[in-house]
Amino acid sequence: MMQDTGSQMGHTHLNPRPPLNDTVLKNYHLTSTDIEKFVKLWQEFQMKNMTAQVDECQGYCQGEIYNWLRAYNSIHGYVSLMICIFGTIANILNIMVLTRKEMAKTPINNILKWLAVADMFVMLEYIPYTSYQYIYMGPGEKDLSYTWAVCLLVHMHFTQILHTISIGLTVTLAVWRYVAIRHPNGGCANFLLAHSREAILLPFILSPILCLPTYFVFQVRETYDVDKLNSEAMYHVYFDKDSVLYRFNFWIHSVLIKLLPCGILIVISAVLMHVLCEASRRRLKLRDYNNPAKYAIQLNLNESKSKKPPRCDRRNDRTTLLLVAVLVLFLITEFPQGLLGLLSGVMEKCFFAHCYPPFGELMDLLALINAAVGFVLYGLMSKQFRTTFRSLFMKRHFGSTEMTRLTRVTTTCV
Repeated sequence: MMQDTGSQMGHTHLNPRPPLNDTVLKNYHLTSTDIEKFVKLWQEFQMKNMTAQVDECQGYCQGEIYNWLRAYNSIHGYVSLMICIFGTIANILNIMVLTRKEMAKTPINNILKWLAVADMFVMLEYIPYTSYQYIYMGPGEKDLSYTWAVCLLVHMHFTQILHTISIGLTVTLAVWRYVAIRHPNGGCANFLLAHSREAILLPFILSPILCLPTYFVFQVRETYDVDKLNSEAMYHVYFDKDSVLYRFNFWIHSVLIKLLPCGILIVISAVLMHVLCEASRRRLKLRDYNNPAKYAIQLNLNESKSKKPPRCDRRNDRTTLLLVAVLVLFLITEFPQGLLGLLSGVMEKCFFAHCYPPFGELMDLLALINAAVGFVLYGLMSKQFRTTFRSLFMKRHFGSTEMTRLTRVTTTCV
């Protein structure tokens, strides 16, 4: 309500006029009764506009699912705080493990390391925000101070930039694995290997540029309560829903930053799954012991086509399966956000005002879960990660022979 009032007042063009003192009132033949009538008419005009807007958006986003969303929103602060604390610790452990000498030899582990860094900073920033917004302030309570409005604006830009960096690193990870599997000895693979640092640095450079329209769409705005003559200034993050830049920003955010990477990841994930299925069928054929002659012929053909040992093939499959799990989790998180943003750009005012906010906390929850479960995925699906973690935190000399063997296999396979 305060945003609508501020928007309408901000778009009202009045001619310059001198301050209303007693001399001016006498010159214009104005009395206090005239001023009271004007204020009353202005309030009636505001109420009519608000009623028209409610009638225009009536019937949007109603049903049982929205009741469930509103019920979850009441506990979002506590849930997100626990996930952020766990995710921050988990990502710190990821960084410590992935920066070990035996792990840092492969470009994929370096990408995963910087992905953990971006996710860690997202959660570190979200902890004070959710603690104040959802836990310290009571239900329905709002902080309309200038300091909190600036904090909200910084929170919005900071999380969007870091989240875009995570998207870029995830796409880089998928493209890297695709090239390593489909064209392991081609010119593209050699180029990526020679410029691995530049490939990791690129998302950090492009993300602030892609988020550039957002910097101009949202701003801190000062408003006053029209019902109170001597009301204090109220500050909130304001955006003009009718501006071209606002619509352009929604299209950039939903299509270019969200849906386009999701489309790329869907294609690459399908290709990687196809490679895994082919490898599984190939191993089943090699296990055809019922026909020893056929088995011997297939085994000889397999050895003549590839000089890699079977252990390396199995490790390649585990690495590919791990990355497919990371990509699928990313798609579950990002695709709904892109779809909601696209619908907000197409349906504009009513959808964004009534349908998007109930999903806001749920989208935040999915993003936080995506940023927190990397440690669990790596631990469950990567033997090298588990061995490095045990040697780092449990026993200093645990599995030194195993680590040497894994490092040699990793250098050969990835």
